[in-house]
Amino acid sequence: MAGRRLPFFPRATGIFLRTVFTLLARVKVIGRENLPKSGHALIICNHCSNADGMLLMAYIVPALGRPMGWLGKEEALRWPFAGWAMKQNGVMGVRRGAGDLEAFKMAKGVLDAGGILTIFPEGTRSRSGALAEAKEGATVLAVRSGAPIIPLAISGSQRFWGKGKLLPRPFRRMTITVGEPFTLTMPKGGDRHESLRNATAEMMGHIASILPDEQRGVYGRP
Repeated sequence: MAGRRLPFFPRATGIFLRTVFTLLARVKVIGRENLPKSGHALIICNHCSNADGMLLMAYIVPALGRPMGWLGKEEALRWPFAGWAMKQNGVMGVRRGAGDLEAFKMAKGVLDAGGILTIFPEGTRSRSGALAEAKEGATVLAVRSGAPIIPLAISGSQRFWGKGKLLPRPFRRMTITVGEPFTLTMPKGGDRHESLRNATAEMMGHIASILPDEQRGVYGRP
């Protein structure tokens, strides 16, 4: 994926979705300068609404100017047309509730090839809009790939189109904040499970630090 220009379908998707959001909401993007123009990177993002993926397709992918891989729920890729469109935008299916070695290999392959991969570490949308406990798969991927990590925080989208809501509520304000890159390592020796928990908390802390207090959830504790 490294060095490729943005293909037609992601480019067209971005134009279409930005038009929709311009009509239905007020979206602000902060920190575009933290997005890498070349090389591999792992983008980690909170997941607080039905709109989050579309917001990234509308604003983050065009700002990157190159294709981006995603991990998404496998069943969504079977939806008529929408599933096909998601595949065209780089979504790779993951079986929820089970360790999916093939998905891990695909995800690491994107990073090993010098590409951009986006993960929602919580694994599902937060009903409250606040950060929930993250799965540890993203942490393992970050450590094993050695890729720089870009924390990304979406605020306000839970009021626009929260989990369980059939339709969006228009004219809401949403902000996408791109944080500074960092790398993640785990100490050698000691208890591996504890080290993994600590590394996951450290990783999610970077997202929490650029979210408003009300959305920091379990990672807002002192």
